[in-house]
Amino acid sequence: MITSQQATSIVLENLLALSSERIPSEEATNRVLREPVRADRDFPPFHRVTMDGVAFALHTLPNSQTLTVAGVQHAGEPPQRCPPRQCLEVMTGAVLPLGTDTVVRYEDVEFGEVNEKRTATLRVVPNQPGQSVHPRGSDRRQGDVLLRPGTLLGAPNIAVAASVGKTHLPVSRLPSVGIISTGDELVSLDKVPLPHQIRQSNGYALQAALLSLGVPATRYHLSDEQEAVYAGVAQTLDRHDLLLISGGVSRGKRDYVPDALAAAGVIERFHRVQQRPGKPLWFGQRPPDKKVVFGLPGNPVSTLVGFYRYVKPWLLASLSQTPSFPLRASLSEPVEFPPELTYFLTVRVHVADDGRLIATPRPGNGSGDFTNLVNCQGFVELPAERSRFAAGEAFPLYLFRDSETCMIKT
Repeated sequence: MITSQQATSIVLENLLALSSERIPSEEATNRVLREPVRADRDFPPFHRVTMDGVAFALHTLPNSQTLTVAGVQHAGEPPQRCPPRQCLEVMTGAVLPLGTDTVVRYEDVEFGEVNEKRTATLRVVPNQPGQSVHPRGSDRRQGDVLLRPGTLLGAPNIAVAASVGKTHLPVSRLPSVGIISTGDELVSLDKVPLPHQIRQSNGYALQAALLSLGVPATRYHLSDEQEAVYAGVAQTLDRHDLLLISGGVSRGKRDYVPDALAAAGVIERFHRVQQRPGKPLWFGQRPPDKKVVFGLPGNPVSTLVGFYRYVKPWLLASLSQTPSFPLRASLSEPVEFPPELTYFLTVRVHVADDGRLIATPRPGNGSGDFTNLVNCQGFVELPAERSRFAAGEAFPLYLFRDSETCMIKT
């Protein structure tokens, strides 16, 4: 067996070579950018008014602090020129009028009339020019890189791309993914299982996990018959870039998956990892086309832990997403785990008053107890080199949902 660290290294050395494609920007959420996006002009492109009020040149302000109102500068209009010792009413988002350098908000202005002319008397006078003005180019300069390759595109990124006129964006092509569940004990969701049967769930869990990353997948089910496994594995692998197999990778008499993969030309990179749950984890790649296979143990907790610990980071790396480090969470109580195995301990997570993530162990009743996962936000990784872990110690945390902010009351 190899360690979980060795398994991680091997997995990340065997990535898919995914090409890029250009898609409409409005469809690019959760996709990974492949080329830089640069500013096509300064940000902001003009001196921008940030408050509704009056604009004037501070150095020409009369001692009376009363200015004649020369007009109104609306947002979206070309800049007007303000006469000396006068002001223009301005709206938020408007171009700062020519000849002005300062804005005072309406709340600090009293309007009146002198000789049938509208006037503005300032209740508050700034000490220096530039108040309520967003200077041109103060955010970014023309030509600056706004979005870097490897960025996972979300709402702020799409907004930035739109602001420079990107109707289409170059992103990593999504892989075609097939999910195979194996086992004669599995029946479809619309069937009433016999006492010795269970409904399929692992395939749905993996499909949901992939969809949360914006990657669709197709589910398949294979019986435990040798011919069916060999044929099904070969045919499914031919259809997809990535194959996730749940079950059939252990040492049971009807666990035909490793041999079926070998027959399909897939080279085993490793089989069995020093970890719990998920020791029988299998990983391989087919040399000619670089297609990749993860053989995940069939117990539901093992399947999901294997996905989030190995498949997800591998997939994001294959998509060329910039790597990130896992979160860390502190144990709420001491934990003992004598076996010399990396322990993926399922936990409930909350945010302490000091901002730390606190992980409360929720181990459940073994790797078959997937109902326990609905009470967990993820799992922490406890190293194999130790058997005792103190309360307050922090360890890598893997969340089942990226949107899980762990704002949970204790």
